[in-house]
Amino acid sequence: MASPATTRTVRPLDTLRFDTSGPPQITGVVADHLRLLGARTDRGGPAGHGQAPAAGTTLTGGGFEPAHATAGWADPASGLVDEATVQAATGMMAVHGRRDGTPRGLAVDYAATATAVLTVQGLLANLVGQARGGAAARVTTGADRAGLLAVSQYLAAAGADEGEAADIAPGGPPFTSADGILFELETLDPGAWAAFWKALEAPGEALRTGWRPFQFRYATACAPLPAALHATARSHDWDRIRRAAAVSGAEVCALRSLADRAAEHDGAAPWFLTPAPGRAAPGAPGPGRTPLPTAARPLAGLTVLEAGRRIQAPLAAHLLGLLGADVIRIEPPGGDPLRGMPPACSGISARWLALNRGKRAVEVDIKAEADRDRLREMAAHADVFLHNWAPGKAAALGLDADDLARVNPALVHAYTSGWAGRLDGAPMGTDFMVQARTGVGEAARPEGEIPAPSLMTLLDVLGGLLGAEAVLAGLLLRERTGRGVRVDSSLLGAADTLTGPALRRAARGANPRRPAGFRHPLATADGWIAPADADARAAAGHDLRGLPTGEALSRLRAHGLAAAAVTTELSDLHHDPRFAGSIGRDAHGAPAVPDPWSFV
Repeated sequence: MASPATTRTVRPLDTLRFDTSGPPQITGVVADHLRLLGARTDRGGPAGHGQAPAAGTTLTGGGFEPAHATAGWADPASGLVDEATVQAATGMMAVHGRRDGTPRGLAVDYAATATAVLTVQGLLANLVGQARGGAAARVTTGADRAGLLAVSQYLAAAGADEGEAADIAPGGPPFTSADGILFELETLDPGAWAAFWKALEAPGEALRTGWRPFQFRYATACAPLPAALHATARSHDWDRIRRAAAVSGAEVCALRSLADRAAEHDGAAPWFLTPAPGRAAPGAPGPGRTPLPTAARPLAGLTVLEAGRRIQAPLAAHLLGLLGADVIRIEPPGGDPLRGMPPACSGISARWLALNRGKRAVEVDIKAEADRDRLREMAAHADVFLHNWAPGKAAALGLDADDLARVNPALVHAYTSGWAGRLDGAPMGTDFMVQARTGVGEAARPEGEIPAPSLMTLLDVLGGLLGAEAVLAGLLLRERTGRGVRVDSSLLGAADTLTGPALRRAARGANPRRPAGFRHPLATADGWIAPADADARAAAGHDLRGLPTGEALSRLRAHGLAAAAVTTELSDLHHDPRFAGSIGRDAHGAPAVPDPWSFV
């Protein structure tokens, strides 16, 4: 059990030390985040070292029992040995490749980055549990679980009772102007969409038929837009396109390079923790009020109020729920409209279930003063209030951190945003716009390919993971100080975390992009295989196109080369022996991926 509150603590892991070893793609991010949270290491250089198949991390000190975490690529029997093979098996290559019509590997280490954040989450949850009277536990996670979590919404849709609301076919932004500017377009309003294209004199039929695939690209990871829209964009220069956006209410963002982002990067952490002044009021929820039940998950007995839309905040709250918290969704009158987003399982959106199953819901009209008072009363008895409203909306409603601290000084107030107020003149803070603005579109594709933000919601998912990590850090800081905490995380932080190695290469003048052909699967007679990164060059020398996938894998393995079959149909994951027994179905029949960590 942890010692009493440490009043001199400024960061959640102050006075703790850590050691970590294993795959550097995982341990590098783990070490960076532990340092930013206040932990120290005796190692002079990067804390991650060695090429072991699993990363081991230990936190000691601060009055806690040692906290241990192990993170590997996958079960050794699965044959998944690195980032490329995990992306292939979990369906990430299939989803990312929908725009192009064939599976494609992400040129960033997405599964490893997500695994690292999940590892830090597990360590923080362990310490929160200890601080509440629970026993120390060993945390285990894996990149295969992280990959399944990343595609969980797409997997849920593939197993739904009905088909997609929009076609899954090649195509999508970015667009190109007459003077060669690659740009993203964003609007959530069909009227603004129509006004933008009318201002550019696009054919009426094209703008009408283009809205649906554009609107659903977040869900389908592709957008088969009419060719006339791309042709219209190419017929106007960038200044004209920006004027059309300004008069229509739509937003455009030119794709930035990794070198651009490296030059402006301020080195800030992906989240900010701001302790409330003073100490918790007597009787307020928080340290000492919610002791951990015996043998319970580390957040059992804690209450999270979540006012989230789409992916980022709902996923963060979902993860907190998996750790044992009671999550109460704040929904508008009539319920969250995304519950009805097709495809459905038992009448409820499969994608919505992937992020929100197991949560309770309360309908609150935040436009009504009486309902805002009711929400404040709920916050007075909660441990976390989490939202992703538009910038400034919480303050305008009287529901910002300072407002809710007056009714609950021990509250952890968490805001998951697009930009965290860190970039002047930033566009709308949605996944694809943040990818465009921060160089992710360049990082996701290797050298020689035209940059393009992935239509897989990379940053929404990673932003949700970082949001949950930040909330756990805030809860630990609250346990150690007795004070509430304001927590801010963002998609910008997610982008910088994901592209960190590329940004460091750019900052020292090196080419930030992976080499041409990096993580391109190889065709077989009946599918695709992805060689491990270290074996890709040698594997490319084998002509596998006439061989069934199983024989192709056997040939490579006979030459000592590691590779994995690429999952092209997500519905096949249910029966994939590499994930035997790990993918189930919830009470509505929707596919459900396994919890990303286990505690023993």
